[in-house]
Amino acid sequence: MRAIDAGILICIECHELNRQQANSKGQTCTRCGAMIHPRRPNSILRTWALLLTAAILYIPANVLPIMTVSALGQGSPSTIMSGVIQLVQHGMIPIAIVVFVASILVPTFKLVGIALLLFSVQRHQPLSARQRIIMYRFIEFIGRWSMLDIFVIAILVAVVNFGRLASIEANLGAVAFASVVILTMLAAITFDPRLIWDNTESDDDHE
Repeated sequence: MRAIDAGILICIECHELNRQQANSKGQTCTRCGAMIHPRRPNSILRTWALLLTAAILYIPANVLPIMTVSALGQGSPSTIMSGVIQLVQHGMIPIAIVVFVASILVPTFKLVGIALLLFSVQRHQPLSARQRIIMYRFIEFIGRWSMLDIFVIAILVAVVNFGRLASIEANLGAVAFASVVILTMLAAITFDPRLIWDNTESDDDHE
């Protein structure tokens, strides 16, 4: 049984459990006074908007150069993928794998994973609630690791600044990539996981 079936609503601000009133449209939390809704208003619409924006920015994030490394006045900009290839060519395969997973695989999985969750909830696809919630929790868990590249670039830009001798400069690709990471994190937050159980409440009953 779901909490809403028992007449219990949760405050999304302080997570206080509140007994549902007859007219729940204007109900406020007994602890913090925030408005209480059975489900986050326009959750699917807002998540789709954030996800589509992230998907659009994902293209320049991988096509545009993410940083430029200059040594003795000479240097060339590099994209995420070209940086991974350079690391492999220099024999730094473990680092290349970390960068590839954090900067290519993780953002791609988040985009595809959130899209699948939204599609399955809207279209009532044959996925069990357990499968969907595991996917959702995994997306939330790996979200923070997508910022690895941005943290590395920020540190390098601040530390490696020796004029014409050696310097590192962030490019537009880094801005686009950071935007993708932030938007996908917001999309995961905006998505209401309770919708999973609303749409698949009978899945586990037949197992």
